[in-house]
Amino acid sequence: MAEPEPELPLLLVPMGFPEPEIPIDNLMSRERFALGKRLFYDPILSLDTSISCASCHLAHLSFSDSLPTSPGVFNRPGVRNAPSLANVAYFKALLREGGVPNLEMQILVPFGEHNEFDLNVLEAIDRLLNDSSYIEMSWDAFQRNPDPYVLTRSIAQFERTLLSGNSPVDQYVRQGKINALTNSELRGKELFESDRLSCSTCHSGYLYTNEQFANTGLYEEYADIGRMRLTGHPSDNAVFRIPSLRNVGVTAPYMHDGSMPNLEAVIEHYNSGGKAHPNKHPLLKPLNLTETEKSDLLAFLHALTDQSFLDDPRFRQ
Repeated sequence: MAEPEPELPLLLVPMGFPEPEIPIDNLMSRERFALGKRLFYDPILSLDTSISCASCHLAHLSFSDSLPTSPGVFNRPGVRNAPSLANVAYFKALLREGGVPNLEMQILVPFGEHNEFDLNVLEAIDRLLNDSSYIEMSWDAFQRNPDPYVLTRSIAQFERTLLSGNSPVDQYVRQGKINALTNSELRGKELFESDRLSCSTCHSGYLYTNEQFANTGLYEEYADIGRMRLTGHPSDNAVFRIPSLRNVGVTAPYMHDGSMPNLEAVIEHYNSGGKAHPNKHPLLKPLNLTETEKSDLLAFLHALTDQSFLDDPRFRQ
């Protein structure tokens, strides 16, 4: 009789990535992961029980969605594009304006948003306390009844396991597979990292983001004040967190408001240098890309897709 295969570790850290920092009060366990995963997919956490975390963060889309902005309860219109959750364990500032410092705190945000869950978290806990299976899972995971501590820690733990770093680019750069990229993808990589384009200044490191904030000249006037919502500083008006480009080929539409339907449109935007805005990043200028260069750059961006992450059965419902 064949021996059963050993269980995979909860955190499969990609080659070349550092170990994520794990809060001392939320150490990893299979029981906590299982509870967090169930809650992530359960619409019981929304006012009308119509949406869950997974409604806006779909596994096969790198835990983003395919809409410009995601509707909330009672189909209320969303206000921002849902970002990917890939590698969110490493991020030091969450949300588009960077106002939340860790996953445990971020879990509470949708509850207070009228256009998201719009449910008092204590009411959500009452719902869990009426389900004996949730009580049992909570005791298995945290040795206590469901409460806000259990809710935030368990979902945060599930999201902390969403690590992605096995794209063709990773296979070429980190794993030494010299045939992992096509010639077009290699040319695109060279362009991306060149001083002429300066893409890798903002989209740098293993996360393909420097985790800073920038205005990209999308509009001359913005409906969304961006980071100014947090700081109140005019210099932060229409400034947003620079997103990771990992799996960017499957996370359309793009920008904070989902206004760009595909990567071709994004490339054209940056090629133009963007529109005039007092806070536009100083690196943004016309690039004068040829059609071949645009094609190569597009090929490189698609080569950042980690199909093994998108298909990972551990994260599916």
